[in-house]
Amino acid sequence: MRYLSKIPTGFILVLGILAIISACRKSTLVTTVVNRPNITKYLEEHPDQFSELSKVLQLSGTASFLNAYGSYTFFAPNNAAIKDYLTSQNKAAVEDISGDDWKQFIRFHLLEDSVSTEQFTDGKLPKLTMYGQYLITGSETNNGTTKISVNRQANIITANISVGNGLIHSIDHVLIPASLTLAQTLEANPAYSIFTEALKEANLFERLNKAPADNTNDNEQFLTVIAQTNDVLAAAGINSYADLLAKYSNTNDPTLATDSLHLYLEYHILNDAKYLADIVTSTAHNTLAPLEVVTSKLKGETVLINDDMFNGVYEPGIELVRNTSDVSATNGVIHNAAQNFNIKKRSPYRVDFDVCTFPELVKNKEYYGQKNYEFTPEEAAEFTEIKFSGTEKQLIYYYGSGKSVSKYGYNQDCLTVPLATGGTSSRAAWVEFKTPLLIKGKYKVWIGYYTQKQSSSNGGTTTEVQASIGREEGAEAERTVLANARVLSFITKRPGQPSDVEEAIGYKTYMENTSGSVVSRQMGIATIDQTGRYWLRLTAINGSQTTNNIDLIQFIPVDDDQQYPKFKTDGTLIPRP
Repeated sequence: MRYLSKIPTGFILVLGILAIISACRKSTLVTTVVNRPNITKYLEEHPDQFSELSKVLQLSGTASFLNAYGSYTFFAPNNAAIKDYLTSQNKAAVEDISGDDWKQFIRFHLLEDSVSTEQFTDGKLPKLTMYGQYLITGSETNNGTTKISVNRQANIITANISVGNGLIHSIDHVLIPASLTLAQTLEANPAYSIFTEALKEANLFERLNKAPADNTNDNEQFLTVIAQTNDVLAAAGINSYADLLAKYSNTNDPTLATDSLHLYLEYHILNDAKYLADIVTSTAHNTLAPLEVVTSKLKGETVLINDDMFNGVYEPGIELVRNTSDVSATNGVIHNAAQNFNIKKRSPYRVDFDVCTFPELVKNKEYYGQKNYEFTPEEAAEFTEIKFSGTEKQLIYYYGSGKSVSKYGYNQDCLTVPLATGGTSSRAAWVEFKTPLLIKGKYKVWIGYYTQKQSSSNGGTTTEVQASIGREEGAEAERTVLANARVLSFITKRPGQPSDVEEAIGYKTYMENTSGSVVSRQMGIATIDQTGRYWLRLTAINGSQTTNNIDLIQFIPVDDDQQYPKFKTDGTLIPRP
C-alpha cells in the first residue's frame, strides 16, 4: 500500500490558533496624550499602587535606567504583591533585602521590548526577560471574566499601561525565576519519581543537572524534557523502575549508549529550550537519541507529538498536557506527556508531494481548485513553504481543463515558476519547496512536469535545473546536490521508449495520460539521515525561461517500484497491472 502525502496546512496557522483566546480578552489601556512619563516616573506618580516598587527601583539602582528612553515591558507588582513577597521572605521592609537581589528581581520582571497583551499567546512570551529566562502567559475565563496569568504565579490587574519608554502590566503577585535545574525540578516532583530514578540509573540525570554557564557542551546548555508521571507509566503496566528496566532494557545496563532503555530516555529529551509555542511551530524536533526525532502538530488547542500518517496507517499521537507543561528550569523546560511513548521505528515510505498544496494557496478557496491565479511578488514573499533566491518572486497557479499544462496533471493543477541562471531577466535563480515529513532512508527523487517551450517572442529558450536538498531548520546555504544528479530541461519530452528503458535513463510517466509532454524526471538520490521535513531546491544552471511547469515531486525509496502506482487527474491511484 502506498501513501499519498500533501503539505500539512495546520502548522501555518499555529500561532494564530494559539492566540485565539487573546482576541476576546478585554485589556485596560491607560494612556496620556502628551509627555507620557517613563516607567520610573509613572510608578512614582502612582504611590497608592507602586510606592513599594519605587523603593525597590531605588535600592536596586535601576530607577535611572528605567527613567531613560527605550522600549520595555515591565510586569509591575503592586504594593500588596511586594508586601506578600516580603512576608514570604521573613522580611519586614524592602530595605531588608540587598540591592543586588532586588536588581535580579527587577531583571526578571523586565523585557527589552514593548509587548502588549494582544501579542500574548498561551505559552511563552516572544522575548527573554533581562534575567535570561522566559515568562509564560495563560488565560482563564470564569463567569464571563477573563484573567491573564503570568508564569502561573500572578494575574494581570491592569494591562497595557502606555508610558514613554514602553508598557507596564500591573500584577498582583511577584514573579519568581526558576532556581532548579531540569534534573532538580523533576526530582522535586514525586509524580516523576520513576522517570527520575531511570535518568539516574542511565547516567542522564547529571546531564540535566548543569547550569548553562557550567555546561561545556554548547548543544546541551538548554534542553527540553518530555517527562512521564508515575500514573502514565502505571497505565502502561510500569509500576516501578524495575518494571521499566525489564520492559525496555536489552542489556540490563542502561548506562550504555546503545542500551534500549538509555535510548528510550534520550528520546524524551529534545535539544534547546522548547516551550509548547515552539514545539508546534515545527513539524519535527531532534532528540538526544541519535538521528531520532519526535514529530509535532496542533489539533485545535491540543499539542500532540508523533501524531502521524505513515504508509497509509494513522498513528494516534501523545498529548502534552498544557496545564502541567511549560515548566521552566534554569537550563530548559519540562513538559508532561499524557501517555507513555517510545522511539518509533519506521521504514522509508513513498511520498507523492503535490507542490500546489502550500498553505497560502490552499486557504484561498476562491482560486485553489477553481481557477488560475498569478501571485504578486509581495504575496510570494509571504510564503512559508516556498522560497526564492533574491528579490524576484514569480509564481503562477494553473488549474483546470482550459490549460494543457494543468489539465493532465495531478489534481488538474500545477505551478509555473520562471527561473534564470544567475537570477537574470527579473527571474529567480532558484526555487525551493518544503517537503512533507520524510522518514530517514534513501530515496529516488522525481520531478513531474509538463513540457512547454517559451515562445520565441519571449526568448524561446529553456531552463535546465539541478536539485539539492537540506534540512528544514538548516541555513539556506546548507543544501546538498543529490547523489547521481541529473539535469531537468523543461522542454524535454519523454523519450517514447519502453518503461524500463526510460527509467534506466531517468524518465517515466506518472499520470494516466502518457503523452510525451507529461513526464517525470529522476533528479538523483536523496539520503535522508534524520526523519523530518526538508527543503528541496531546484537551481537554474543553464538558460532562462518563464514556462517551467512543476506538478508532482516524488520521493520513492530506492528499492521500491518507481513506476507504480500512477495517478488519474483526480488523484485516484492506478496500481500496477
